[in-house]
Amino acid sequence: MDTAVQAPAPAKKTLLYCAVCSLPPEYCEFSASKNKCQAWLKETHPSVYQQLYSDNAITEKLAMTTLSEEKEAKEAAKMEKAVTKEEARMAREMEKKKTSKIVIRRVVRNKRKCVTSVFGLDIFGIDLKKTAKTFANHFACGGSVSKTPQGQDEIVVQGDFSEEIRDLILKLHPQVPEENIAMVEDEKKNKKVAA
Repeated sequence: MDTAVQAPAPAKKTLLYCAVCSLPPEYCEFSASKNKCQAWLKETHPSVYQQLYSDNAITEKLAMTTLSEEKEAKEAAKMEKAVTKEEARMAREMEKKKTSKIVIRRVVRNKRKCVTSVFGLDIFGIDLKKTAKTFANHFACGGSVSKTPQGQDEIVVQGDFSEEIRDLILKLHPQVPEENIAMVEDEKKNKKVAA
């Protein structure tokens, strides 16, 4: 009989990824959000932070580098510029979110039928398809994502659910400020025939 020696099963490795930039902590120093990554690592995993960013670890890293001082200064300036660019981009994004509006419009189609369209949710990072499906399931009606004449996406829900949609948005998406939601009512102009 053959008796084969079985190798022990390999042990599972658990890898740590940064919650800020989604890179392993060893590579966070190369991301544009380096300072936020370090703060997160210091708060959540202090032992790994000490291993990577303590004075001893930094001096060891510097000893291993082969860049001249001039090149190091250029790289540091380049990284600093990238960090400030990233921070400015994030500040612009936040400012855009603060000033942008979500428009909930009730449009009358035929005498008693109307549709409710919701525009501007995508600016707040909300997935339109999932939200349209949530509206359709919640109100038991048709809901879809369609393009506006300007080429932007909006959610169209069959029926008059303006107030309910507003309340549901505030309930499901707390990142949307209440003052950024505008309610508009459009009515089709009736063509009267002069006799």
